[in-house]
Amino acid sequence: MSFAFIFPGQGSQSVGMLAELAQHHSIVIDTFNEASDALGYDLWKLVQEGPAEDLNQTDRTQPAMLTAGVACWRVWQQQGGAMPSMMAGHSLGEYTALVCSDAISLSNGASLVADRGRFMQEAVTAGEGAMAAVLGMDDDAVRSVCADAAEGDVLSAVNFNSPGQVVIAGNTAAVERATVIAKERGAKRAIVLPVSVPSHCSLMLPAAEKLQKRLEDIPFNTPNTAVINNVDVATPNNAQQIKQALVKQLSNPVRWVETINRLSDDGVGSVVECGPGKVLAGLNKRINKAFPAYPLFDTASLATALDAVK
Repeated sequence: MSFAFIFPGQGSQSVGMLAELAQHHSIVIDTFNEASDALGYDLWKLVQEGPAEDLNQTDRTQPAMLTAGVACWRVWQQQGGAMPSMMAGHSLGEYTALVCSDAISLSNGASLVADRGRFMQEAVTAGEGAMAAVLGMDDDAVRSVCADAAEGDVLSAVNFNSPGQVVIAGNTAAVERATVIAKERGAKRAIVLPVSVPSHCSLMLPAAEKLQKRLEDIPFNTPNTAVINNVDVATPNNAQQIKQALVKQLSNPVRWVETINRLSDDGVGSVVECGPGKVLAGLNKRINKAFPAYPLFDTASLATALDAVK
């Protein structure tokens, strides 16, 4: 049965990530060196030594996570891993999928997402935007909470990560009001997340405009593996359509549950989460228990994944 590769977004980064894999596969550091040349600083040094405050700045996190995913993908290829039938990525991870499908070069991808991070940071004054995770409510109930808590501010449901796990984003005061209302209405938890940018809501429209201009300079190829995008759960192969979807993605929700269900509907039997952490594999268990996910971030997980999908 066919399988897919999925790529994590921001939040899975950590100082020291991929160190063990790099000890056994030099292509990891080669990949980071390639990205460093495009960025103008030593990305591997930042990832290995930190400090965490620098790594967690979104214009640094994004190229770090993209490069980490590409490095794991290249190790997989070097070890003779089978080709997936489809790819997808969560938010930033969509860019990683596009690099790994040869739609865009690593150098262009790394510099693009560094700028994307900067555009996102510039779009909202520090402290004026926030995100929160709402657990234990269905999607419509979360949307209702957002409508009632907005009070004229921006507030919307932006990441549909799994049944019962929805992330909201908007103006800080509105997000804080929503966490209170969600708990009153029976949410198991409603937690403000430690992020500096309210991604995937309309506060990102200024960033989307800058991203659109930036994308005009970057050549895109037809992906050699179909990539499902976040914004409309489609697989465009036309360069202009891919770029349009990336622009829309900045200010529109990540439809992750639908993405995983699309993979299953298209005959995919399992997924490999390619990059640091196990966040997407954890979500998979809640979306579809019959749809196994294999993380790939060190030599042990690499061996398991290679054995599981052939």
